[in-house]
Amino acid sequence: MPLLMLDLDNTLVDRDAAFRDAVSEFLAAHGLPSSDLAWLMSVDASGYTPRQAVAAAMTERYGGAVTGDAVRRFLDRGAADRVTLGGPTRDALAEAVAAGWTCVIVTNGRVSQQELKIRKTGLDALVHGWVVSESAGHKKPAPEIFHAAATKVGASLDSSWVVGDSAHADIRGATDVDARSVWVSNGRPWTEPAFRPTHIAVDAASAIRYVVGASESAP
Repeated sequence: MPLLMLDLDNTLVDRDAAFRDAVSEFLAAHGLPSSDLAWLMSVDASGYTPRQAVAAAMTERYGGAVTGDAVRRFLDRGAADRVTLGGPTRDALAEAVAAGWTCVIVTNGRVSQQELKIRKTGLDALVHGWVVSESAGHKKPAPEIFHAAATKVGASLDSSWVVGDSAHADIRGATDVDARSVWVSNGRPWTEPAFRPTHIAVDAASAIRYVVGASESAP
């Protein structure tokens, strides 16, 4: 069966929206200025800033106003507790599986946090498996994590596809393992001159349906 490798954060689930909600609640709970929302979103950089660096920045900014334990709890569960799986994405994944695709999530991050998101949203019942960089020992775009994903579900990287929102982690990663790819733009323009995705889609549901359609129309 053909292999479809899918990013998790800001692809299958809107991680930034969940994190924004968590930040708002955190600031209000600790009597901190609501204007810090923009600062903390910038520090977080859509989850690409290492957790330890975010914790250090928050500790430096808030000093004794917030305990270290409160910061750790917020970073460990804040966004993970709030992510949801949109209906169109759920339907598109179900259609891909019904069409014979093997679907595996390939995500950077910590196992405890990423698996919480996968199980909370019901993705564990939709996909055939997942690989998290912490357990794989490699982060996207390293080829090793994509090979680990294929091995996890007993599939081949031949004729595989990658769907994700990160030009560097997902599309560069796909390029390096000779996989085709769909970049989930979320309304952004493509700006990377060194490589390009096979296709650009505005959201995950459109991306998944493009992959399935492209396969069905291939000679």
